[in-house]
Amino acid sequence: MSVSTAAVDQSVCAPLPVLGADVTVPLVTGGDVTYAALDYAASAPALQRVWDDVAAYAPYYGSVHRGAGYLSQLSTDLFETSRATVAEFLGCRADDQVVFTRSTTDSLNLLAAALPADCEVFVFETEHHASLLPWRDARVTYLDAPRTPDQAVATLERALADRSPYGPALVCVTGASNVTGELWPVKELAAAAHAHGARIVLDAAQLAPHHPVDIAELDVDWVAFSGHKLYAPFGSGVLAGRADWLVDAEPYLAGGGASRKVARRTDGGVDVEWHTTAARHEAGSPNVIGVYSIAAACKALTEAGFDRLVDREQRLVTRVREGLAEVPEVKVLSLFGDDAPRVGVISFVVEGWNSSHFAAALSAEYGIGVRDGLFCAHPLVRTLLGSEPQDPGECGAPEAGPGERSLNAIRVSFGAGTPDEHIERFLGAVRELVSKGARWTYRTEEGRCVPDRGAAQV
Repeated sequence: MSVSTAAVDQSVCAPLPVLGADVTVPLVTGGDVTYAALDYAASAPALQRVWDDVAAYAPYYGSVHRGAGYLSQLSTDLFETSRATVAEFLGCRADDQVVFTRSTTDSLNLLAAALPADCEVFVFETEHHASLLPWRDARVTYLDAPRTPDQAVATLERALADRSPYGPALVCVTGASNVTGELWPVKELAAAAHAHGARIVLDAAQLAPHHPVDIAELDVDWVAFSGHKLYAPFGSGVLAGRADWLVDAEPYLAGGGASRKVARRTDGGVDVEWHTTAARHEAGSPNVIGVYSIAAACKALTEAGFDRLVDREQRLVTRVREGLAEVPEVKVLSLFGDDAPRVGVISFVVEGWNSSHFAAALSAEYGIGVRDGLFCAHPLVRTLLGSEPQDPGECGAPEAGPGERSLNAIRVSFGAGTPDEHIERFLGAVRELVSKGARWTYRTEEGRCVPDRGAAQV
């Protein structure tokens, strides 16, 4: 069974069409402007192709794996076909499983629950909290932030070689930093892990939307990513990779769908036979629309040509970095240095500015959406800023005076749907804010920096 869906226009030029491209927002200075969404690293806008595909399926929505009716059968077929599409997108091996979850965070918590007894986890302090924190019930070795890719590999090799006891081990590493956008040496880290009898999981939340991910080619054991960063809304994620630890583990959630057979015992208890397929960890009615949206995004990115998308994004990365370099007060944060390959994620601080204030001014005065803060990667950002944890002050961090360093940062992120004009508007706004200052004063309201409408303009 199949649902008729939208076809990608192979002739269309980048940027790819996304929802919200024509949304206008009011400016505190008066009038309105087309919104420049430059916070892709948090949640990317939905591709128009994804939205059209989901809209075409929506009238046929039915229960998955639970009905004999036509719509249930069609939805089940769509769900399992989506699994195959994701497996192809990730270059999965023949025996790999694709498990659908809620997000990258959910995927890594699932894997954490499936770790064998006495497994030791090795994770760099540079990870997003989604891959830094799920290992609470395991022995965890946190590794210091490396300053070069080679140092990352050497640090991991030493830690793995020195582990005691020399038992099962898992390495968790990001593919692309959600703070600096820098690419990590995943293939080399995987080789180091396997050479020391360890396995490796790749957090591809920031890598998969920007760059091809091939499990077999990278030789990683698992990959985790989220739909909402891959231009696919509706709250779904993926954990794909080796089946053995997943099959041996108790189901992540207990309930219908995960169980193959349930029977009462004569002593009054219950015997359960669990599935050995991906369904083992997909209890409950699955989010078929979320799953289908991920598959639709995988198809759209593949058919648009990843090489073409990567080339265009690299041009935007170069433009942003060159434009920010022209402003002496701006410092771009980097772990591996200026020459490191990276995706469209760039964080920076501005001398003399509170970062939350700066981000709020970009939004209120220019209609530009960026992110400020520590980006759910607190140890990494504090390492890059050379700061220690402090209580948040006004607008989320203590105010930075002239010459003082900011205690949080600003992040601009973009991708396949970003128009060149939004990049140029962002760079122009940065130059103007640094040169002339904000035109409004700002205050804290429910933890956010907002224009102080009761105050006079600056």
